[in-house]
Amino acid sequence: MTNTDLDRAKTLIASIPDYPEPGVNFRDISPLLADGAAMRAVTEALIAPFEGQFDIVGGLEARGFLFAGTIAMMSGVGILPIRKAGKLPRPAAAVSYSLEYGTATIEGPDVLKEGERVLLVDDILATGGTLTAAQALVKDLGAEVIGSAVVLELEALGGRKLTGDVHTVFAG
Repeated sequence: MTNTDLDRAKTLIASIPDYPEPGVNFRDISPLLADGAAMRAVTEALIAPFEGQFDIVGGLEARGFLFAGTIAMMSGVGILPIRKAGKLPRPAAAVSYSLEYGTATIEGPDVLKEGERVLLVDDILATGGTLTAAQALVKDLGAEVIGSAVVLELEALGGRKLTGDVHTVFAG
């Protein structure tokens, strides 16, 4: 991976104004996902600070699954799918959290071992509600969050105030 690879990857994140509603500037990572070299560069950047420190990758639904899968494969570890409520047949734990328009709940399966080290991964850190809930969920499942990593942090939305330290590949 070179800085040039990451610089090019960042240009592939599209801004879609007024989606899904007026005033929202949606960040679409689909072009980045479709580019193999960009995906590899971003995945390597997500892993870099945590190499050898985690036993499993917690991927947040839905786009966090994509990065968790590539990280798991590159690192030789498994995946903890962190899902929206009602998507798992046997959830072991659930955490509810506030959104700007209501509440949501995430769930995790009973696949972690006591004390297992988890790297949490998502695509975008916005207000921080989902990632903070995922951190609590991992602890409720008896494991340890060794770090959280995201592709893009929307700094103006202040999510880091809730989540604590988060490794970000890009800020915007």
